[in-house]
Amino acid sequence: MGYRGTPAGFVDLLKIVDIRTKIVSVSSLLVGSAWALAVAPERFSWALFGLMAAATLLIDMGTTGFNSHFDFVTGVDTRESDQERFKALVQADIDPRLALHLSFALFAAAVPLGLAIGMRAGWGVVAAGASCMVFAYFYSGGPHPISRTPVGEFFAGGLLGGALVAIAAYVHTGTMDAATLLLGLPSSLVIAAILSTNNACDRVGDARAGRRTLAIVLGPGEAHVPVFVLVAACYAAVALLLALRVLPSWSLVPMGLSAIHAWRSLSGMKARGWSHATKGPNMGAISLVFLVFTACLLASIALAGLSAGR
Repeated sequence: MGYRGTPAGFVDLLKIVDIRTKIVSVSSLLVGSAWALAVAPERFSWALFGLMAAATLLIDMGTTGFNSHFDFVTGVDTRESDQERFKALVQADIDPRLALHLSFALFAAAVPLGLAIGMRAGWGVVAAGASCMVFAYFYSGGPHPISRTPVGEFFAGGLLGGALVAIAAYVHTGTMDAATLLLGLPSSLVIAAILSTNNACDRVGDARAGRRTLAIVLGPGEAHVPVFVLVAACYAAVALLLALRVLPSWSLVPMGLSAIHAWRSLSGMKARGWSHATKGPNMGAISLVFLVFTACLLASIALAGLSAGR
């Protein structure tokens, strides 16, 4: 297929990297950093936080750019599936190779930042960051993309949730204990729920393009079940953090309010149904669930810091 090579504007570039979804990586960065500030304020570095924020956003945008490219060239993204009219490669005659080149450029820009972080926080962080970049590419690229399998949302949730939370905390504290690892578990689960919502709504188009996501495997009647299970598991993980006193008992108030909001939102999503037509409202609802969860978790971490007398 030929392309006229329509020049991509700034807004098109933001759509290619789906700037809306950067709330996910920013959330995990904030959670990990807030935890470091709560447990080891004397070691917290705003300079490292700035480097981590820039590197995280570059890698996240690059990852989404790869996803935009491969979803377009493999027929996952089409005009029929893009009910929101947000996919720049679908809506304009832009050469899809632009997304590929943009993503490689964003990854390349993250490299010196990663090296700067490594010089201050240890070279293990560089190795972890490099591994994340490799996995990020193969999530949507390569001969067998992870995103096309039934475990795609769990893999991405673990990488963007628990792994990023742990790395964001480690660059300041220099330690990787059980509490830090457990802290990222709820984030991993609710991020996986966001991706499960996307896959439940995209089930028909994904199946046509040859994907085998969990929503497709479960079938039309059960495609949405992982969303409910993952959100419930997220708050079960929060309960575990409370039971183990990783978070103080007062955290039950903000996290309880967050859980109530999540349940009401999921009820509304179920009433709307799961299709390309309802993808916009459903993704908006689950994203708001995620934002409320993040705000309440950050408040809980602040309470943890205060209860520890820091």
